[in-house]
Amino acid sequence: MTTLLDREYSFFHKSLNMWSRLILLLAAVIVAAAVFFPLWKLHLIAPQYADGLDMQIYAYKIEGGGLNGNDLDEINLLNHYIGMKSIEQADFSEMQILPFMFGVFFLLAMRAAVFGEMKAVVDLFMVASYFGVFSIGAFYYRLYSYGHNLDPTAPMPTEPFTPLIFGTQKIANFTQSSYPELGTYLLWVFMALLLAAIWFSRRAKVSGL
Repeated sequence: MTTLLDREYSFFHKSLNMWSRLILLLAAVIVAAAVFFPLWKLHLIAPQYADGLDMQIYAYKIEGGGLNGNDLDEINLLNHYIGMKSIEQADFSEMQILPFMFGVFFLLAMRAAVFGEMKAVVDLFMVASYFGVFSIGAFYYRLYSYGHNLDPTAPMPTEPFTPLIFGTQKIANFTQSSYPELGTYLLWVFMALLLAAIWFSRRAKVSGL
């Protein structure tokens, strides 16, 4: 038991080498950039919409495709016919938190690069992982609520459904495709860089020894 604790202490108190610090600086830039790019995209195709309708979700806003973002208005009009609640940015309380959390990840990555201790990187990786799982779960619940709380008096009643987070499915006469966008890919790169920073310093000596 003592040996295991000594190993854990030794690992968490390792000093980061220059490669790990540079990787963390790059990770900080990438997570900051992720705020400005869409995280997720919904694409709808139907006979009356041959070119499709698009909706993109950013960390801080929802944006429709088409001229002046009119695709979102069209999507909400279609939602009305099947009894689904309109998609409103104000309903996504997560958007008040996401930009702040991205800023926290940026600061923690910078702090880890400056102070250069392994435990700071591990802590950041774990916090970011937990937050990622929570965000995906909250997003899934949001989609579930939209697809199951349908108005039974709608002009075109539809069986309850859950819009996909990833993939393609048929809903009435629409084909819905959902997939991550550049912002999400940048977050995945951010997480990979944290692991890389840990890897490059895994054999470093313990600070102060």
